[in-house]
Amino acid sequence: MARKLDGKKVAILVTDGFEQVEMTKPREALDEAGAETKIVSPKPGKIQGMHHADKGDKFDVDLTLDEARPEEFDALLIPGGLMNPDALRSNDDALEFTRHFFREGKPVAAICHGPWVLIDAGVVRGRTLTSWPAIKNDVKNAGGKWVNEEVVVDNGLVTSRKPDDIPAFNKKMIEEFCEGRHETMATAASAVLET
Repeated sequence: MARKLDGKKVAILVTDGFEQVEMTKPREALDEAGAETKIVSPKPGKIQGMHHADKGDKFDVDLTLDEARPEEFDALLIPGGLMNPDALRSNDDALEFTRHFFREGKPVAAICHGPWVLIDAGVVRGRTLTSWPAIKNDVKNAGGKWVNEEVVVDNGLVTSRKPDDIPAFNKKMIEEFCEGRHETMATAASAVLET
């Protein structure tokens, strides 16, 4: 794969309980495309990956949310799993970190339960996206339009449903991250976040 993302920095917002393959496979694709990826987490040290309900590997945190500066990143990846986004969506620092990317029109990719973070960050209203089907109503209740497709791109936001969608997710994520800032995304986010 061509190194389309040379010089781009991508934050991977994640904490304990993430679906391991939803972090490792997209991260590999980003690294292969030339991006510099950093794991950003509310807690320091190591975070626990999961293979569904079973514990997977532990991964080093590169930056805590206290240390991370969202303005230093070009794009954001939010992996799924059940516990990871549930913990992140109740963390004000994680939500503010996420909002930065929308306000600035920087591309964001979220998979599986990852859109939970977007819902609590208040950035879903008026957008079309997908997710793990169990949170379809959460997306709708937050003002989003939920569709059952392997990958959905809505003006800089890339979403997918589950690990089987990762190849399509990675392809679109790299395309959007390569495109960079989306002015209309920033405008839409400003309108939603101010209401």
